[in-house]
Amino acid sequence: MRKRVVRVALTAALVAVALLAVPLAVALRSSFYAGQRDTLERAALAAAVRVSPDYATGDPVELPHAPAGGRLGLYDPQQRLRAGSGPLAGDIPIRRALAGEVIRERSGSDLVAAVPVSHAERVIGVVRASSPADAVRDRVLAAWAVLLGVAVFALAVAVLVARRQARMLAAPLEDLSRHCRAVADGDLGARAAPSSVAEIDQVARTHNTMLHSLSELLRRERDFSTNASHQLRTPLTGLQLALEAGLAQNDDALLRPVLAEALDTTHRLHRTVEEVLRLSRSPERPRPAAGDTAVAELLREAEERWHGLFAADGRRLECGTRDAPRDARVPGGPVGEVLGILLDNARVHGRGTARVGVRDLDDALAFDVSDEGAVEGEPAHLFGRGHTGQSDGTGIGLALARDLAVSLGGRLSLTSRAPATFTLLIPVHRAGSWTRPPAGE
Repeated sequence: MRKRVVRVALTAALVAVALLAVPLAVALRSSFYAGQRDTLERAALAAAVRVSPDYATGDPVELPHAPAGGRLGLYDPQQRLRAGSGPLAGDIPIRRALAGEVIRERSGSDLVAAVPVSHAERVIGVVRASSPADAVRDRVLAAWAVLLGVAVFALAVAVLVARRQARMLAAPLEDLSRHCRAVADGDLGARAAPSSVAEIDQVARTHNTMLHSLSELLRRERDFSTNASHQLRTPLTGLQLALEAGLAQNDDALLRPVLAEALDTTHRLHRTVEEVLRLSRSPERPRPAAGDTAVAELLREAEERWHGLFAADGRRLECGTRDAPRDARVPGGPVGEVLGILLDNARVHGRGTARVGVRDLDDALAFDVSDEGAVEGEPAHLFGRGHTGQSDGTGIGLALARDLAVSLGGRLSLTSRAPATFTLLIPVHRAGSWTRPPAGE
């Protein structure tokens, strides 16, 4: 910005100097030449009044001094030099002056003023005053040099003033840019300081107000998720304990499976709450240290959980447990949550048979969840929070699944629109290739 301000100021100064200096230079040149012609004319007039009509009969003529560096002479009607100095034979200005006119023009390399001498209404001679045109030209060049020096000085002053103004304008903007970078790096407490420029101060105040509102919004959202997760954990723990006690004390063959399923549901809900709490507490979402669940076991759990729901809708669920690598382990909690969200999405929005497959990519695993339906609309909007295909939906599921995938160091994407296929790609740990660090490290 500083360079741009200096360039703009220098351009404006150049235009102003050019608009002022060029006409002034032309005016100076015209003034010097006109002044020299006036000087010559005055000298010729002063000599003409001293010429006696008897000079033609031999009466001597006393002419005044010629202009500095010039010549002054008297010529008779035959254009012969009778007194003073000048060319011996008359030239064009003398011939024209014999007609009774005062002549001011250039003759060769001289500036000439020719004044007729009259007596009894007739011209009896001509006084010619001249000076070299080069002398006037040198004076003009000297004046132009002074004018150029003044223009250069004015431009130098303009550059200095522009640089100072550029520093005054750029410093607050640079400070505001540093605060914006600090905010982008996660420092929501950064605030822009006031400056001496009212317009920049207005931008800074707007920035600070926006940042304050954003900080408050984020704080309220994080507090809500933290409070909600904390408050849910206590009743969930109590419900788990009650179900475990009921399962231990009840021998009813019909009731025990129901209690066992309810206990598993509370365990899954507890893990979901923990994952939501972890995401709300960790804006940078660090990757978990290592996997803790075998892929085949994770797929069996998903099949057991979702098989009944799909069957109730008259649909099939196929999980490719046979293709799951036996030496790969993944974080069971977050990966199970993502698969659950994708299967629920397939159950609600898809149709036909739903399938869960696994592809081994050496250092990563790709979980493919597909059905026989098709995805409508723009794929980029699917993972936007609040986007939903139903009027009673919340549009949170796929956005939460994407956030969970990112927290694992992986990604979630739509790999096929028809049939609808979502792919979860995450890094994995092979059995025997990772050792859990000792406690405390």
